[in-house]
Amino acid sequence: MDLNLELSTKIIQNANKIVVLSGAGISTESGIRDFRSSTGLYAMAPEYILSLEYFYKNPKDFYEFAIENLYHPNAVPNKGHDILAKWEKEGKVHHIITQNIDGLHQKAGNKSVIEFHGTMKTSSCLNCGVKYSLEEMINRMKETNHYYVCDRCNSGSYIKPDVVLFGDAGEWFTAEGFEQILGFIADADCLLVLGSSLKVTPFSAFPQYKNDGIPMIIINKGETPYDYAPDTYVIQDSIGKTLTSIDRSL
Repeated sequence: MDLNLELSTKIIQNANKIVVLSGAGISTESGIRDFRSSTGLYAMAPEYILSLEYFYKNPKDFYEFAIENLYHPNAVPNKGHDILAKWEKEGKVHHIITQNIDGLHQKAGNKSVIEFHGTMKTSSCLNCGVKYSLEEMINRMKETNHYYVCDRCNSGSYIKPDVVLFGDAGEWFTAEGFEQILGFIADADCLLVLGSSLKVTPFSAFPQYKNDGIPMIIINKGETPYDYAPDTYVIQDSIGKTLTSIDRSL
């Protein structure tokens, strides 16, 4: 067994307050394209397409791109998601803070999930805040040209998907939201990073708030800025395969 895998197994064996930071890499094993790999979304479109500025300038193009590439209603959780749900039921995993907007952690059965970058399931009017399900938005696209304009408050305001875009801020981007998340991390006895490059701010700063001496396990196929940080164990392999191996040894 790889030394880092062996040490990570022992750490997880003894942990009772694991906080998970998850990114697109855990969902690629469910057939969802990631962003930054050679086959990711940004290989076919620039990051700018997922910015608030682009949304305001090209709402139709944005919706078409988002529904085609960010909405995955038929995706199912993979082994990695299933094991995290199992570990939560067993009292090992306390919270999952995810960059993902696909809802697969909840589909697998996890309850304590913070969707830090929001969700594609709903959209909201930027004026009155009324929510539309994505199914409603898809139906509106078939019925009217200006489907992205709210007709419930007659303000002419756009209906934006409830995802955090570049230049945007989500519901957790508040003093209270950050305080709650940093409290979870400070209370953790293990930080488990799954499928995140840890390069997108402010999510990338979260590992800095774990207590000294608390182990961080990073399972990610690419490098991260934290790979050589103290008390850090890096496994560059499949998340499902790695978590399955660890779970068998618990």
